[in-house]
Amino acid sequence: MPTQDPADLRQRAFGAILSSALKSPQFLFTLAFTAALFLFVGDTTFIPGWQSWYWLVGGGAAAAAFLVSTVTDPEAAQQAVNRMFEENLNLERVKHRVARQHLQKALEYREQMLQLANRAKGALKVNLLQTVNDVNQWIQGMVDLALHLDQYADNQLVARDLKEVPQRISKVQQRMEIESRKPGSEAVVGELQRQLDALNQQLLNLQASTSNAKRAEIQLETALASLGTMYSQMSRIGTSEVDSGRMQRMRGDIQEEVSSLQDLIQAMDEVQASATIDPVQEEVRKMRLS
Repeated sequence: MPTQDPADLRQRAFGAILSSALKSPQFLFTLAFTAALFLFVGDTTFIPGWQSWYWLVGGGAAAAAFLVSTVTDPEAAQQAVNRMFEENLNLERVKHRVARQHLQKALEYREQMLQLANRAKGALKVNLLQTVNDVNQWIQGMVDLALHLDQYADNQLVARDLKEVPQRISKVQQRMEIESRKPGSEAVVGELQRQLDALNQQLLNLQASTSNAKRAEIQLETALASLGTMYSQMSRIGTSEVDSGRMQRMRGDIQEEVSSLQDLIQAMDEVQASATIDPVQEEVRKMRLS
């Protein structure tokens, strides 16, 4: 469940802006007015050398200029990205009760930020909308992390192995102690030692998986608190600060939070994958490959 690619989201938002512009009253009126001039006025003008198809060229240029100005409007682009984010977000997927509560509060902060941006004017509005777009990525990362928490909670293999692996380790150690007393048992003891090493590694991975789940819960709480701080900072930003480094530092902080979430998600993926590998079966697989 990777975080949605921001470039893909912007591309889809561009398509939505273009589709909306093509259906807009201004664009349709330009086409209709151009057609009327071409059909009913034609070359009957007071301009020497005027030809009827000139209306089509002029109308086409006006329509194209309208489309270009619409799709290149940074404010319209950011608003479209925000709408796409809202349409794609689905908190019903998150089963972890506390995580879902954190996400709902995070969305409340985002809504307040969006209201601040929509009340602003000019360059400040564009900058605040871009910051909300960064917050979208932040919240999406929180959603992905919450879904990984659900995966951990639902993973019956991890829960089972956390109980069984220590017991298997104890049995292998007992057998090694017995076999080591027998003459000529070096090969058997060596095989048991490899099995023991693999089981110990599996236990470490299982413990790391549990630790990462606890880290995920803490990081969701931390992210929520950071969002609250970010909102209070945004509410104090004035027009004079639009071009200052404060806005860029704020957006940089958000990107660091997004990267931190993604790093933890990747770590959880790697550890959970290795934690559920049966060491005995893995040794058999390696022997077959060799």
